[in-house]
Amino acid sequence: MIRIDRRELQNLETSLSREWLETNGLGGYASSTVLGVNTRKHHGLLVAALDPPVERTVLVSRTDETLIIKGKRFELSSSEYDGTIHPDGHRFLTEVRLDPYPVFTYIISGCRLEKSIFMPRGENTTYICYKLECSPDGPRRSQVVLEVRPIVAFRDHNALMRENPEFDTAFEAGRGNVTLKPYEHMPALNISFHAGRFEQSGYWYHNYLYRREEESGYDASEDLYSPGRLVFPFTETDSHWLAFSTEQDALKDIEYRKVGEIERRKKLTEDGGTISELANHLRRAADTFIVARGSGGRTIVAGYPWFTDWGRDTMISLTGLTLATGRYEDARNIITTFLDNMKDGLIPNHFPESSSEALYNTIDATLWLFEAARKYYDYTSDGDFIARILPGLREAIGCHLKGTLYGIKACDDGLLEGGVEGVQLTWMDAKVGDRVITARIGKAVEINALWYNALRITAQFCADLGGHAEESRYSHLARTAFNSFNTQFWNEDKKCLYDVIRGDHRDDHLRPNQILALSLTYPVLDHARWRSVVQTVERELLTPYGLRTLSPLDPDYRGKYRGDLLTRDEAYHQGTVWPWLMGHYITAYLKAYGRSAQTVARCLNLLDALTKHLSEAGMGSISEIFDGESPHKPSGCVAQAWSVAELLRTLTEDLFITTNETNPVR
Repeated sequence: MIRIDRRELQNLETSLSREWLETNGLGGYASSTVLGVNTRKHHGLLVAALDPPVERTVLVSRTDETLIIKGKRFELSSSEYDGTIHPDGHRFLTEVRLDPYPVFTYIISGCRLEKSIFMPRGENTTYICYKLECSPDGPRRSQVVLEVRPIVAFRDHNALMRENPEFDTAFEAGRGNVTLKPYEHMPALNISFHAGRFEQSGYWYHNYLYRREEESGYDASEDLYSPGRLVFPFTETDSHWLAFSTEQDALKDIEYRKVGEIERRKKLTEDGGTISELANHLRRAADTFIVARGSGGRTIVAGYPWFTDWGRDTMISLTGLTLATGRYEDARNIITTFLDNMKDGLIPNHFPESSSEALYNTIDATLWLFEAARKYYDYTSDGDFIARILPGLREAIGCHLKGTLYGIKACDDGLLEGGVEGVQLTWMDAKVGDRVITARIGKAVEINALWYNALRITAQFCADLGGHAEESRYSHLARTAFNSFNTQFWNEDKKCLYDVIRGDHRDDHLRPNQILALSLTYPVLDHARWRSVVQTVERELLTPYGLRTLSPLDPDYRGKYRGDLLTRDEAYHQGTVWPWLMGHYITAYLKAYGRSAQTVARCLNLLDALTKHLSEAGMGSISEIFDGESPHKPSGCVAQAWSVAELLRTLTEDLFITTNETNPVR
């Protein structure tokens, strides 16, 4: 259990940087800070995915609660207005814990109020439960009343709301239910409650301030509407349920549904047989990213709160999130979803929020799919599924050989090149306007590691499934790529690998991409050079939170991820630390030095800081990025799929953190 006590909660700045997250398996979520102060426009109690996993819409922004004890009012909520926190209800907050969902405990005048928030799987619904306990020398339950004021937004989660005449404030109220539908193009919001009453008193709240948006140079102020308040007496009960939902009758069988959701989450760790608390936390976090796409499809949300599903992130994350957790059906479904959308030998890079048309500006997403397929085969020995997808894999190889979009083509030397001006194709894809910050046109080191790996995987699949002639062809292509790679990419001066080759130019910026040359299933780097690469990467790029994207000795190095969008994007891959690379570093290290008690212990020690981080920024998950400079402040998404996935993968495959101490892959 992750728990924050009163002493920690009184540190305002630290508490405003700690965020909780609930998800619903559709791409929808609920999220805020542990103090209940929304610091992002993306925060909300019900952010519904109207076309899973996209069209995420903030229906309910927050609730304001007031506890009335013997007629005296105590405000429990907190919001920020132009640098002022008002009201200051967080001073009554004594504990926040994930148990397994967020639980907030307030203690006031002999009363203990617990507020629990959770989302069920597969519904755009958020449940809130308020439970009251009175001390023996405190007030009687009949002397306590809770008022809850829902505050709604009805906007895209990337936008902001202002009071406007188009917002229809009308509502329908019935026994235990209030329904709002401010805009015709949005769904109705149902507010359901068992006991208590609704009192109409609608008005606008103006100028909420979101400090994280302000820090990033975005518009940071908005207006929100409340239709009235819910009044809950505790005369005959010690708890009250409240539901915000796009569904009707959301509170039907609520206790049964609550128990079912708790058991479902408990099973996430029980089925894994792990003895590592880190692994258990990561298995729970993994569940948040696996979501629906369309009718019956599955995909992986790259990060919360703002990313959708990206092909690259999905394929990198697939092993850790689905295979290391035993979710093989999800793995098959995700691979099939992306293969079904393949175009000219490329799977989608991105399914945008506002368009049904996929984008294909990626050179590596498709190549990562080969690694995901290979890992699936290693975990399951499911040759039938591989046989079904093999034609698609061979088609992708064929398109790369003859040339496809964005100049992606295998050269005469067997290596893969790609790129056109103004388009970012590799994972180092920051772009502002028409400017690509880290332009890597040509033969990128990790792309060719992935290309060789894909050729070897396809050859092995053909051999295992009876395609001997094709196996020989792919093996020949792989040998040619291997020889050319080791001839062209080796940087003798720095005893590591060049990052990009373009014509006669060798880009010698020291970056972490080269670690993939030995961490993938089939390493393209000559074995004699493994330790040298690992040592160089460790010396200049390794931090407690992952690998820097550029050496601090480089004049282009940016050690802090701060400022407006342009400034941040200039640092995004110019020194910023990415946790997902820690998994590949550990895999490469153990390949280079062998697996022993000493090397495993060292690698486990490398995860200490990330373990501690689980109770910090994105409680229960791993952030997207960290500063390159100490103390390595976390930034970006507070919950990032490949950050969680790669740690879970390396714990499972490399460090063998299971009850029987065996590697499930082998």
